[in-house]
Amino acid sequence: MLTRRRFLGNSALTTAMMAYRPLLGSVGAEIPRDPLRPVVRLAVLGNTYHLGSSLQTITDRFLVGYPFEGDWHLPDVQVVSMYLETKPAEVGPAYGPGRIAPLKLEHDVLSQGRAKEFGFRLCRNIPEALRCGGDKLAVDAVLVVLEQGEYLHNHKGQILYPRFDFFQQCAQVFETEGRAVPYFNHESLSFSFQEAKSMVGTAERLKFPLMAGSSLPVTWRIPDVDIPMGAQIEEAVMVGIGSIDGMDFDALEAMQCMLERRKGGETGVKSVQFLEGDDVWTAGESGRWSKELLSSAQSRSDALQGLTVMDGRPQNMVASGVLPQLVRDPSAYCIEYNDGMRATLLMLNGADADFTFAARVAGHGTIATQFFNSPTPNVTYSASLASKIEGMYMTKKAPYSAHRTLLTSGILEACLNSRSRQNQKIETPHLAAVHYQPPTESQYART
Repeated sequence: MLTRRRFLGNSALTTAMMAYRPLLGSVGAEIPRDPLRPVVRLAVLGNTYHLGSSLQTITDRFLVGYPFEGDWHLPDVQVVSMYLETKPAEVGPAYGPGRIAPLKLEHDVLSQGRAKEFGFRLCRNIPEALRCGGDKLAVDAVLVVLEQGEYLHNHKGQILYPRFDFFQQCAQVFETEGRAVPYFNHESLSFSFQEAKSMVGTAERLKFPLMAGSSLPVTWRIPDVDIPMGAQIEEAVMVGIGSIDGMDFDALEAMQCMLERRKGGETGVKSVQFLEGDDVWTAGESGRWSKELLSSAQSRSDALQGLTVMDGRPQNMVASGVLPQLVRDPSAYCIEYNDGMRATLLMLNGADADFTFAARVAGHGTIATQFFNSPTPNVTYSASLASKIEGMYMTKKAPYSAHRTLLTSGILEACLNSRSRQNQKIETPHLAAVHYQPPTESQYART
């Protein structure tokens, strides 16, 4: 039961809202915390903590709780320290000696307010955050969210987020202390597959659970369906929106969490090709990607554009041929897996505003669903991710393999390599070596 006292102790409402007593709910008896369940001391590392940022929406779940399975859940997790990168970061030699990544140095009122309200320490660097100002590792878990800051881009259009650098600093503390703790990295592991591979290898060597990725694989699905474990997938199409090296990663990982359940598990990627402009539609006409699967995927969308927005009529955008009129800059991420399966991510800004998926599965016909993105400001899909992160912190076991995020990070990098080489098809022997087995139980939100 969420009591008045407990609500006040954990709420992040503003002072003005706190003054409005009807918002505070009813008074009841306090339920003491179970003394047998230890509290996880959490270090939060990131770069921008403002209203609506990914760092804010995820971190606040551990400060005030989150909705989970029809109730309000207060995690047995205490944020004890936070480090925000607030100075320009030097880019490594591979990306230009002496170049500096310019960051917006905004006075972070929100982090200071949260620190005062919830009693955690704002730190000057990563080792201090992990040691809470002392000389020994003083946290039980790490949360890293690096996103939405202003960093340099390389020639392929990748944003040079310092996720590898943050991880390396933490790993160095772990090695020095002779003890490592569970680590969550939001979104891709790195813009570099080699760096991402090193991160996974270091976690395995130091024997600490590493979890990474997007919230899309664990959010609700409409309808509630999954690929049957061990099924044979003939072809798949994913529809996404957003920018290059942005939400395309989320869409790729959502697609990957479906495809990894096929017969044999994940066997790696043989080749990729990035297409854009009219070449995307030409590829559909030639059968490079399935127009029927695209139509099935879009049938699961609640946010089709075009005539649906103008006068409310439903429409089959594929059959009517309106997609080229609505999508000014289409792109396709064409992927060929080692076992012969083909999958394509179509980024269709202007035609759709949902993330949807469809696959042709032997013996099961077409399986199609929408990965639900709940609206702002509560963005409860991040609560689904927070529950998985918390589970790893408590059990010291990741709910799914970091190799999924490793492969997805590599697929995105390889597709952007293709784009930088005038959209050539490229072989990916480094991705062909990424093999892993998915969890038997589906991991997405179902209640």
